[in-house]
Amino acid sequence: MKNIFSKMMVLCLILIMPMIMLAQNPPHPNGGNNPGGGNTPVGGGAPIDGGLSILIALGSAYAGRKLYKMNNNN
Repeated sequence: MKNIFSKMMVLCLILIMPMIMLAQNPPHPNGGNNPGGGNTPVGGGAPIDGGLSILIALGSAYAGRKLYKMNNNN
């Protein structure tokens, strides 16, 4: 009896928890201000150039090292 009761409690918790734990609404694209010339996208105006250039440089260095080791072994 105790085993059935514990399984029923777990099942009830699994069914009720999604109703209790609701996510927040996404932010307004312009921070709640009137849309104008400074309208930014939802994700913000973060630049991706700095990280992307570092990743490209590291990838090319890794590929160059692999090619160097491959040519040195022959």
